[in-house]
Amino acid sequence: MRLCCAARKPVLIGARLCGGEKPLAAPRSKKVSVFQGLAISIAESFGCKPASESTDPVTDNVSLISGVASRYAAALLDLSEEQGSVADVEKALTAFEKLLQDSDDLSRLVTSPVLTADAQLKALTAVLDKAGIGGLAANFLKLAAQNRRLFAVPSMIAAFRVDLARRRGELSADVVSASELSDAHVAALKEALNAATGKSVTITAKVDPSLIGGLVVKVGSRMIDTSLKTKLNSLKFAMKEVG
Repeated sequence: MRLCCAARKPVLIGARLCGGEKPLAAPRSKKVSVFQGLAISIAESFGCKPASESTDPVTDNVSLISGVASRYAAALLDLSEEQGSVADVEKALTAFEKLLQDSDDLSRLVTSPVLTADAQLKALTAVLDKAGIGGLAANFLKLAAQNRRLFAVPSMIAAFRVDLARRRGELSADVVSASELSDAHVAALKEALNAATGKSVTITAKVDPSLIGGLVVKVGSRMIDTSLKTKLNSLKFAMKEVG
């Protein structure tokens, strides 16, 4: 099966953060945990602007990824919808994304400017076979390798996820934490973001130990960084200014 993406026009990948003038929902209980308080604080940072501040739908729908990544992602989503395999493709891309996060060797393979397209394709095929990733998602990843676009696969996956959420009438949020979030933490953050945006939010959680603590939450092109790493870096910069 050949997945053709060249003819696709760039599409706006984004999600509407605001639901008109819908007010923020209040927390259900005054006795919230420390994490719930943090989640609510972060979510309120994504709160809606007054409707009068923006009348341009392009401005309202922030662009997450453009160019190559958006074209490939749109082509994949269109084809997966035609074949009725959206759920399978989404699951396979998530599995490959996790492989990228867990394997430095695979990350180097994907980003290497030295390896030829044939070498990348051969190595990628072996990885996909071993991981049991096949079907349309595997063909898509192989096409990216053949076209020397393997380096953009993480962005393509992100664009696919955001576009899928948009078509479902949802929002997609990327959440990075220093350690793995529990189901309760994810649920608390999801509830807070749902209340703040007035839409159903799909959360993709990742782990980055270098953050030390706190969260980095990105919805569309808007990002809230409450990580301890950023706070320490800001403190170091401030101390240098004083010195």
